[in-house]
Amino acid sequence: MDSLDQPLGGAEFAPTRTYLNTSACGLLPRRTVDAVALLAQETADGRPDGAGSFDIVAEARATYARLTGVAPDRVAVGSSVAVHCGMIAQSMPSGAEILFPEGDFSSVLTPFTVRGDLKTRFVPLERLAESVGPETVLVAFSAVQSADGRTADFAAIRAAAAAHGARTLLDATQSAGWLPLAAGEWDYTVAGGYKYLLCPRGASFLTVTEEAQDSLLPIHAGWVNGEELWVNSYGPVRELARSARRFDEPPAFPSYHGAARSLALLEEIGIERIEAHDKGLAARFRAGLLSLGHEPVMDDSTVVAVPGLGHRADALRAADILLSDRAGNLRASFHLYNTAADVDRALDVLAG
Repeated sequence: MDSLDQPLGGAEFAPTRTYLNTSACGLLPRRTVDAVALLAQETADGRPDGAGSFDIVAEARATYARLTGVAPDRVAVGSSVAVHCGMIAQSMPSGAEILFPEGDFSSVLTPFTVRGDLKTRFVPLERLAESVGPETVLVAFSAVQSADGRTADFAAIRAAAAAHGARTLLDATQSAGWLPLAAGEWDYTVAGGYKYLLCPRGASFLTVTEEAQDSLLPIHAGWVNGEELWVNSYGPVRELARSARRFDEPPAFPSYHGAARSLALLEEIGIERIEAHDKGLAARFRAGLLSLGHEPVMDDSTVVAVPGLGHRADALRAADILLSDRAGNLRASFHLYNTAADVDRALDVLAG
């Protein structure tokens, strides 16, 4: 294991404060900032092929695919988790039962609840697997809960869904980038890129298994979704892409020019190394909290929440330490650019 005294990523990061808030937004690597700035300048100068490169979007798609263990043709790109989930929600048959954990992130839940003709059922996270039944069409949940960092029982949920013939939707926004993800184990996965994947806002990823693809309606299909990219500008698209690219949103090029560089950095370092680093810092923080008499949520997660302590976020911010107040919890979230010194600084302030 790498020393917790040193960040991973080296000179790519130079935060000006103690930043323990990746669950809200990740820091951009230097190479990503440079890529976005270069595209902006080229576009201002009169870029010959428009405002960005589909080849770079394809590069980001392929790198994300390698990071999540699927082929590139199983990955769709987009702008947000809510849009991906909206497409899945609109593809559900009327009356279908959708099962969620209580208190999961609203962008996963709301696209289904606004339908009005779906049966949405909510149960405690720890009872999600046992609550899958013969009427359940889809189990949708976050790998790591945003509010308190709890991780789901992946194997149990997957087995229960398979036993009842239900499809699965995993939101990896709070885990992709530090927790190894085998996206092919789930019918659908979604991930916002601007947290642990270190991408600019406006980049997000959807994976769809080949078996689940035919049941998904590409409700925002346009010219970019054709099997042949440049022959669909006028009139209906002749043939939609045979891959998951049929579910793409038109890419926000600045976001994806940056995303390609961020994802490359994660691949260079390795998700397993990042996982060990991040979990080591989180364990150090939990141990320090316990020594101070606090009771954090105990989970093997890089997201650490302390119930009832959310009001201390302002005092930490005044000391130039950024954390979050989420549902009354003080939430710290550690990533590759953090060190043991960051952990100790936050504990010192909490100790008063």
